[in-house]
Amino acid sequence: MTTDTPRTLAEELRTRSDSGLVGLLRARPDLLSPVPGDVTQLATRAGTRASVVRAVERLDRFALQTAEALAVAPDPCPYDTLGALMGGDAGDEAVAAALPRAVAELRGQALVWGPDDRLRLVRTARELLAPGAARPSPTGLGPTVAEAAAGMSPGRLQEILAAAGLPTTHDPVSAVAALTALFRDRERMAALLDTAPAESVAVLDKLLWGPPYGAVTDRPAAHLQWLLDRGLLLPAGARNVVLPREAALHLRGGRAHRSPEPVPPALTPTTERDPQLVDNAAASQAFTALATVEELLKEWDLGGPPVLRAGGMSVRDLKRTATALDTTERLAAFWLELAYAAGLIASDGEADERYAATPAAEEWRQLPDHERWAELAAGWLAATRTSGVVGTADAKGRALAALGPHLDRSPAPEVRRRALTLLATLPPGTSVPAATVLSRLRWERPLRGAGPTAGGAAGPAAGGAAGATAGGAAGATAGGAAEAESAGTDDLRSRLAQWALEEAELLGVTGRGALATHGRTLIGAEGAKTGAAAETGTWTETGTWTGAGTWTGAGAEASALAAGATTGGGVASGAEIGAAATRAAALLAPLLPEPVDHVLLQADLTAVAPGPLQRPLAEALDVLADIESKGGATVYRFTPASVRRALDAGRSAAELQDFLSSHSRTPVPQPLAYLIDDVARKHGRLRIGAAAAYVRCDDDALLSEILADRRAAGLRLRRLAPTVLAAQTAPEQLLDGLRAMGYAPAAESAAGDVLIARADSYRTPPRTAPAPVPDGPPSPDGTLLEAAVRAIRAGDLAATAERKPVHAPVPAPGTLPRTTSAETLATMQAAVLTNSALWIGYVNADGAASQRVIAPVRVEGGFVTAYDHTADEVRTYPLHRITGVAELADDVV
Repeated sequence: MTTDTPRTLAEELRTRSDSGLVGLLRARPDLLSPVPGDVTQLATRAGTRASVVRAVERLDRFALQTAEALAVAPDPCPYDTLGALMGGDAGDEAVAAALPRAVAELRGQALVWGPDDRLRLVRTARELLAPGAARPSPTGLGPTVAEAAAGMSPGRLQEILAAAGLPTTHDPVSAVAALTALFRDRERMAALLDTAPAESVAVLDKLLWGPPYGAVTDRPAAHLQWLLDRGLLLPAGARNVVLPREAALHLRGGRAHRSPEPVPPALTPTTERDPQLVDNAAASQAFTALATVEELLKEWDLGGPPVLRAGGMSVRDLKRTATALDTTERLAAFWLELAYAAGLIASDGEADERYAATPAAEEWRQLPDHERWAELAAGWLAATRTSGVVGTADAKGRALAALGPHLDRSPAPEVRRRALTLLATLPPGTSVPAATVLSRLRWERPLRGAGPTAGGAAGPAAGGAAGATAGGAAGATAGGAAEAESAGTDDLRSRLAQWALEEAELLGVTGRGALATHGRTLIGAEGAKTGAAAETGTWTETGTWTGAGTWTGAGAEASALAAGATTGGGVASGAEIGAAATRAAALLAPLLPEPVDHVLLQADLTAVAPGPLQRPLAEALDVLADIESKGGATVYRFTPASVRRALDAGRSAAELQDFLSSHSRTPVPQPLAYLIDDVARKHGRLRIGAAAAYVRCDDDALLSEILADRRAAGLRLRRLAPTVLAAQTAPEQLLDGLRAMGYAPAAESAAGDVLIARADSYRTPPRTAPAPVPDGPPSPDGTLLEAAVRAIRAGDLAATAERKPVHAPVPAPGTLPRTTSAETLATMQAAVLTNSALWIGYVNADGAASQRVIAPVRVEGGFVTAYDHTADEVRTYPLHRITGVAELADDVV
């Protein structure tokens, strides 16, 4: 049973509604692994260091500042005292308006508990955020007078009181209390500082915002001695001093932080463009992305580069790929990882392992353009592999390779989605500088992905020891404000966001920096509010957040539900992302260029494709001609080698002429017709087969010409007959050698038929796309949350319900009841007749003991069938595994 004022976190959690517990478990899913047996276990787990660190890392800037203020406030802390620490003596309307939301969020995540007149930060969070000699506080405050004076002699304390104009006391405790009261009294403290030398005030100003520590010599200067004599600087070691917290708060005007940030940075300045222009630009880039990935697959059609022993591609192969795609190595790594995330390329797993296209790549190439884009976008949005880290060093100093291991960065999907969601809050067609988005993200997760976390130095870089020099000048080198960015713009989260914005532009999710219409659909923001209204919001008295989202509930429950919504937390499942990508692709489809079925042949042996070609036409032209340039219009060039390639693929000269005539809007130029006829006339006159190899030709003069050519010496040819030459080289080498000499031989089969020499595509065995590495426990769904809360409630009932003794005293809470077998059987049978509930101790087959509340239905054959309130289902238990039984009080169930 609980009192009106909870004495522990467990007691407060026990008073929350089911929706309040659901909000807590949703905000902190690590508490569900495994599901706590009761509320006490839930509270214990919520106070563990690992769980608290994870929760603190997910706080926004102002909620974190509120927690930091509570860590330096008295424990427990009244709400008004907290408000004074956050807003200062002069008050701050913005802080006062945002503070209820921050407290509600902390309370909803079980980091703070207790009523408003007795707010308590959980012990672990206080240990993480409170100041210490080896761990500066993010507030820049030092220890209290009581903490700093703990090792001082009673005589020295009395001397300080006398110098400060206070009456002496009879014990150190009252002396510390008197000095603390002086520093907290605004009027008396101001009067004391009015008598301070200017140099002493300068020293205090340098230590004011932290770090509060300094160094002094054995014989400090007069202005330093003045501070030491009055306790404004207290000893913090052999030659170190510290500014007491109470004195610093007076000098700061009561503020715990130099610059409270109650509201997130505004997404400004904005640049407005025509939304249709943005959509067209995004669609153009989406088409370019499809062409680039298709070019990559074509480049690897016969097999890609080898896999390094440690995994991934070599730097040389990455450079070759970049050259083939006509891009930089960094962008080539992005396209490689994009295709890998979509399951289009993988390693073949052979002994001489190499990369190649997967069977899924063939299916992907046959899809309409918008559906192909949907698969790429869905893979990119959910991927944890990050191409931006390619080329950087890992923990062992080794360079990270494209497609290699150790490229996963688990926060990437959340950051990627949140960056795009911020763009979705702007009006259509509106963009903001990337630095603005990064600033907003750092406000939302100041510790997430930064260097030092709450587990270490929970705040800013101190910049150096605030030491007083040996000459007596106690100049504290502040080195940086106490509220400086924890890791600046180089922290992981900022880099992930920067890469996300760049990749979204490359993929066509955004256009000219603004989120396209299909991009909004991709992240599920079709109905998102736009404009300034989406950027502001307040907590109403009933606990409803009015702003970018609508969250109902009261107090702590509402804040727990809102946790992650106001900061964009949470990552959609693969099925949700796929469905959203499909809807986005439907909006993109009308914007993509329609494939054309014709080219424009020109007299300079080129053909111009005025747009993307239909796939059969494009594949045929890829064989017949070489691509000379790409862009809005692709230029193909016909050469003897390209025409011979088409003939080798089994096409005749007449078929090539008909193909060009039927697909060109201009007549076939005479030079092109002559080129085809000339190459075809020479093609196949020489026939090569397997002897080791042979050459046959009806024109014996041509064979004599070959024998007389010095370049043929390496082929080791000899005449077998007037029309046949034999060679000691393989047919493939003989073909290449004669072609290098300027001839156009054709391979033939044993039956004398011309062989089609087009190479087969090389594919890996079936492969699945790489699975994203989760960032902590997965987000629980509604069904799991409801079942977990029900199990916690039932377990709590079993652990705390009032029991009636049978023949033995009621066992202490948390221990199993003990009754004899006869007493257990009799009590069970009686419960069946009276339809009453019992509390039992049960040991399963694995030896795990638990307490349960059951309602027996039938007892027979050494088993009891009962409705188990703990599991919320009917179960059967062997009687010999029941350690004991006790009746419940009449009003429990």
